[in-house]
Amino acid sequence: MTAEVIRVVIADDEPLIRAGIRMILTSAPDIEVVAEAANGREAVDLALSHAPAVMLLDIQMPVMDGLTALGELRRAAPEVRALILTTFGEKENVLRALGQGGAGFLLKDSAPGDLIGAVRAAAAGDAYLSPGATRHVVDQLASGRAAVRGEEARRRVAELSERERGVLALLGEGLSNADAGRRLHMSEATVKTYVSRILAKLGCENRVQAALLARDAGL
Repeated sequence: MTAEVIRVVIADDEPLIRAGIRMILTSAPDIEVVAEAANGREAVDLALSHAPAVMLLDIQMPVMDGLTALGELRRAAPEVRALILTTFGEKENVLRALGQGGAGFLLKDSAPGDLIGAVRAAAAGDAYLSPGATRHVVDQLASGRAAVRGEEARRRVAELSERERGVLALLGEGLSNADAGRRLHMSEATVKTYVSRILAKLGCENRVQAALLARDAGL
């Protein structure tokens, strides 16, 4: 059976960035770049006219910035999964984007495999947080969280097996499945299975929530 092709729109005001992303994505047989936008207004219009599964959305764009475009997308085309393109210097914007319903974020200097994996994850309905930046965002989100949450987190984590707790700890460090597998001498597929099981046991919707729980539990 042929895999369903994931339709993608790229929104970034830098032509070279768009060209690089297009080249990477089109190397994957199950991804098709159907349009490119140079500003947020174009991004919203193209989402409505091309009905992509995933939108790669830069935050800093002229005419309409990425966060404003994200808000319009959530109202006009909520079925489109928006992945935010960002840099380390935009952590505050990343937090706002996640709060506004973004499907996750990806650093602009991410490895090609991470870019393709992020698009596939978003299309599958999963939240994606760039492994290279997870710890920075977790630190930002964790600041100000009440210490009393630690006891609740430890109670929930105690229900996991020793191996599951080990995998969860690595999620808290921001490791990808592949990197966690190398650390634990497990295959990437096995780690992925553990992650799915951990999310289900803890009642977490995505890796970000699991990473925060690991932080609260002191893992």
